[in-house]
Amino acid sequence: MTTALERSRDPGLRSWVASANDPATDFPIQNLPFGRFRPRRGADWRIGVAIGDQILDLSRAGLIDHGDMNRLMAQGRPTREALRVAISQGLEEGSAQRGPWLDCDALLPLAQAELGVPCRIGDYTDFYTGIHHATTVGKLFRPDSPLVPNYKWVPIGYHGRASSIGASGQRFHRPQGQTLAPDGAQPALGPSRRLDFELELGAYIGMPNEDGTPIRLEVAEDHLFGFSLLNDWSARDIQAWEYQPLGPFLSKNFATTVSPWIVTPEALAPFRAPSERPAQDPAPLPYLDSGANRAAGAFDITLEVWLRTASMARAGLPAERLMRSNYRDAYWTVAQMIAHHTVNGCNLGAGDLLGTGTLSGPAPEQGGSLLELSQGGTRAFALSNGEARTWLEDGDTVILRGSCERPGVRRIGFGDCSGTVLPARA
Repeated sequence: MTTALERSRDPGLRSWVASANDPATDFPIQNLPFGRFRPRRGADWRIGVAIGDQILDLSRAGLIDHGDMNRLMAQGRPTREALRVAISQGLEEGSAQRGPWLDCDALLPLAQAELGVPCRIGDYTDFYTGIHHATTVGKLFRPDSPLVPNYKWVPIGYHGRASSIGASGQRFHRPQGQTLAPDGAQPALGPSRRLDFELELGAYIGMPNEDGTPIRLEVAEDHLFGFSLLNDWSARDIQAWEYQPLGPFLSKNFATTVSPWIVTPEALAPFRAPSERPAQDPAPLPYLDSGANRAAGAFDITLEVWLRTASMARAGLPAERLMRSNYRDAYWTVAQMIAHHTVNGCNLGAGDLLGTGTLSGPAPEQGGSLLELSQGGTRAFALSNGEARTWLEDGDTVILRGSCERPGVRRIGFGDCSGTVLPARA
């Protein structure tokens, strides 16, 4: 017997919003991602759901009585699932809600809305779950032993800065900081010359846990609200000088860009995948291991990085794809990230953001950063318009994209996550 929640993922389901039926859209009725928008600058943020090229205003549609995304996130999975069913039934082709929702202006074209960071982010932790990234970068510095000894035992992470996280379309100035030249006797202050992107997913916490109460792996995803794309911009030259012994600081805290829509676990259910690791690798400690996590703890999400230089923009040329990878290749799952983050009693709040770390693929051309694609800055790669890149230059726009496709299932996407590098401030 098909439940209402399962029906909301039916690949044959169609919407009375015509653009949602376009096979190329990121936002068919099977997706229904959550985000915050406002119809004009300075207005209050409202909670919306993307449907085709429109936004459904949940307050105007009478589905919620507030505009506080964090409050909605904290209510947990049952509330989110019930809301998804109500939205799906209201947007379904032939629904009686079509007239009332159009009459009360519950739909707004995406192109007319300002999209923001999808919730108030209280804390931000960046993990290092992409083993292919960790291995490739490790080889640059430790050719004989690229992975640090704890990598296959513990989901490594560091605490980042939430205040500089911005929504897609973010424009930021090239960061300044201390760097040390290879033959230098002392560091100097100046703009970063080795600016990089990092392709990641962001996982948003929904239902919080109490201080001192670990979240067990078996229920970790009950605390997950969903995923967005995340670009962890990095100044590699500043990072090389500052990161020992306490890790990244100014090399990371100047900007982080997220896509404005949170794709929920309900939409991603058809794209689950086994969490696999080589047979010779150690089994995770019991608090990080379960049959369910091994069987379906990963997600089959295709990820891409696109670059549009200032010259491309002036010439009217489109962005060029630099690489493609998949989230299923991550070494640790989101459930393991949550379980480990809280095993010491750490309390996670609604809206807290966990970055996955750079999600590279196993092939050299699947590097999720320029650090990998340029082999540590030693190899410039050519672009189709005749330009070349080793590191990002002023005016470059980096666009992250993500989508899920599987035979017999409707394709869904995440929307773009774009950011542009401006010149350093004087």
